[in-house]
Amino acid sequence: MSNQTSLRVADLPQNAPTPFEIRPDAQELDLLKNELSLLGLRKLSFVGEVRAHGKRDWALSGKLGATVIQPCVVTLTPVTTRIDIPVTRMFLSDWTNPDEEEFEIPEGDESEPLGTEIVLTEVMSEALALALPQYPRKEGAELEQAGFTEPGKQAITDEDVKPFAGLAGLRDALKKDE
Repeated sequence: MSNQTSLRVADLPQNAPTPFEIRPDAQELDLLKNELSLLGLRKLSFVGEVRAHGKRDWALSGKLGATVIQPCVVTLTPVTTRIDIPVTRMFLSDWTNPDEEEFEIPEGDESEPLGTEIVLTEVMSEALALALPQYPRKEGAELEQAGFTEPGKQAITDEDVKPFAGLAGLRDALKKDE
């Protein structure tokens, strides 16, 4: 099993898969933790294989595992999450980038341009970044209602901004006039 962090495409066998296993050391974990703005990162592993797909393309399939610690979006207390996900990528020799300055990549598109190397650590860190919970929340943590307004005026509440709240007030005013 390869322990390399990148694979040179010219050296990959066409007729057999090339297995890999990456388990970053403490220094690499610390760098990645800082890059992703995490409070903690442990037990990171990326295991899988790269195999030929047709004559010139390559397919990567693997499994990413990690324990991440992020701040809760409500209380800022540490929230620990275990991530275990499958990772797949297609490295295409004829991958083309549209000429437009802005273009939308379809969701779930796992294709990338094939270069001279397949950098496994880049695939690993990208997959981890995409798998992180966007809004980690400590169990039971809820936002309390807060009201902000000028002194002497009543603060607007969640009930006031509901779409039909104004109609109810109008209906009640009409009933009084009758």
